[in-house]
Amino acid sequence: MKPGDLDYPELLELDPDVGLVRFGGHRAVLLDVDSLGTLRQALLAQVGAAQARAVLLQLGYAAGWRSVGVTDQVPSLRTAEGVARLHGLHGFYRLVAGADLLDDGGVSLEASWEADQHLAHLGHADAPCCWVLSGLLSGALSRLAQHRTVAVEDKCRARGDRTCHFVVQRLDAWEAAQRGKLRDEALSAETSYRVPWLVDAEAAMAPLPRPLPSTPITVDGLVTLSPAMRSLVELACRIAPVDSTVLITGESGSGKERIARLVHQRSARAAGPFITVNCGAITETLLESELFGHHRGAFTGATSDRPGLFEAANGGTLFLDEVGEVSAGMQVKLLRAVQQREIRRVGENRNRPVDVRIITATNRDLQKAVDAGTFRQDLYYRLKVIELRVPSLRERREDVLPLARQLLSEAATRMRRPVEGLSPEAAAIVLASPWPGNVRELENVMERAVAVARGQRIEVEDLPTDLQLVPSTPLPTAGTVRHLDDVEREYILAALTANNGNQTRTAEQLHIGSATLYRKLKRYGARKPT
Repeated sequence: MKPGDLDYPELLELDPDVGLVRFGGHRAVLLDVDSLGTLRQALLAQVGAAQARAVLLQLGYAAGWRSVGVTDQVPSLRTAEGVARLHGLHGFYRLVAGADLLDDGGVSLEASWEADQHLAHLGHADAPCCWVLSGLLSGALSRLAQHRTVAVEDKCRARGDRTCHFVVQRLDAWEAAQRGKLRDEALSAETSYRVPWLVDAEAAMAPLPRPLPSTPITVDGLVTLSPAMRSLVELACRIAPVDSTVLITGESGSGKERIARLVHQRSARAAGPFITVNCGAITETLLESELFGHHRGAFTGATSDRPGLFEAANGGTLFLDEVGEVSAGMQVKLLRAVQQREIRRVGENRNRPVDVRIITATNRDLQKAVDAGTFRQDLYYRLKVIELRVPSLRERREDVLPLARQLLSEAATRMRRPVEGLSPEAAAIVLASPWPGNVRELENVMERAVAVARGQRIEVEDLPTDLQLVPSTPLPTAGTVRHLDDVEREYILAALTANNGNQTRTAEQLHIGSATLYRKLKRYGARKPT
C-alpha cells in the first residue's frame, strides 16, 4: 500500500451514539481551527510568547509522535511520505510539490493552519510562529527515524514568506554544528530534550501557487488514476463523435462494456438506444434471428414477424460482446451487415437498411484467430477500424483502490447499507490482491463485503477468506519495481513490529542470527534511541 492510497474515510470512525471519534484506531476530537487560533491568542496574551511557544511545541510533539502510530496498522506506510500524507489528511499542512520531510535542505509546507490562524487572530508576525507544526514534525520524525530529530522553522507565511520552511536535522548534529550560535528552547513530550531555535530568517517573498493534487478522474461513471487507463478514456472520448466501428479488446471482466457505453454516451447517438448482446452465449441459429430478426413462418415457432437487434438499435449503438465466438457461417452474414449497413430477416428475401453504430468486444486475440483460419480476415479489419485495448487490473494497480471505493459506494447505496469505506488493513489486502477476474471480481467482492459488514467500514474479516490469505504487499508492475534492499528493510521492520520489538523472536522467524539482525537494524537506524 502506498501513501497516496490512504483515504480519510477509511481511517476515520464516527460513533455518535457513544460520543467517540477514532482516527487510525486512536480516539480523536474534531476541533475547528478557529478554536485553536483562539487558544493561541489566549496563551500569548496570558503567559507570553516564550511560554506559549513551549506549550504549543509540546502539543505538536505529542501529536506528531502519535501520528506515526497510525502506521502500525500498515507498516508499508511507515515512511516520510506516509507521515506527510497522514498530516495532510489531518489538515495540518500540505507539502510543496516534490518536497520530502527528510530532505537535507529542509522542507517547505503550504496551507499551514497555524500561519493562517496567526494572521487571522494576531496579524503579521515578526518571527516564524508555526510552533505546533515545529513540534509535530519533530515528534513524528523522531519516532519515524528512531533518533531525536528537530524541525526548526526559518521561514513562515505569517511573517510574509511565500511558504513555511523548516530545517530538519538530528538533535546531536544540531548541537555539534550550531552550539554557541543558537539559543535553546525547552521541549518535553515523550522525552525531554533541547530544541535549537534559529535567530535570523530570510526576507519575505511572494506566495507560491498551489499545485493540483493527483486525484482519480471520473468520466461518465468510469473512475481511473492510472496513466494507461486515462489514455484509454481520453482516446475513447476523442473517437466517440466519429461514427466508426470500434473493436474493444481486453481480458474478461476488465470493463469493456463500460468503455463501449462511454463511447456511446459521448457520441451523437447518445439519445438513441444502446443494445448489447453476448454472441458467445447464443447458438448460431438463434443468434441470426436475434440480430437480424425473422419473418413469420421462417421456422417452427415463428408465429409473427419479429425485428432483430440491428433494427432495435436504429439511431443508436449495437454492442456485440464476445464477437470472437461467432461461427464461420455467421461471420459471413455479420460482415455484410457491417459493410453494407443493411440486414435481411430470416425467411425474407429483401434487405432492410439500418442506421446503427457497431461496437464489438472480445477477450480473444483475433489476429491469432485470423492466422489460424478460425476468424475471417475481412471481418476482422472491418471491425478493427478503431481498436481500444482495456488494460487488466494487474496493469493499472493505481486504479484498484479508487475502483474499490466507487464499487463499494454503489453497492452500499443499492443495498441501503451504511458502509462508507475500507479499513487500512482491508485496503492493503485489496490493493495487494492479483484480481485475475479484474473489475468484475472486484465488484463482486465489494458487494459481498457490503452485505456482510457489521460496521461502517469494511474490515479484513468482511473480505472473502481466499482474499485474506493474500500477502499485503503490492505486486510489482512496470515502473514500480523496488530495490531489493528496500523490500528487505521494510519486511524486517514489519516483522519486528509484529513481534513488539522482540529481536530474538524476530531473528528466529526470519531464520537469521541475532547478530545479523542487530547489524541490519543498526544499518537501518532502527535501534531504540539511547
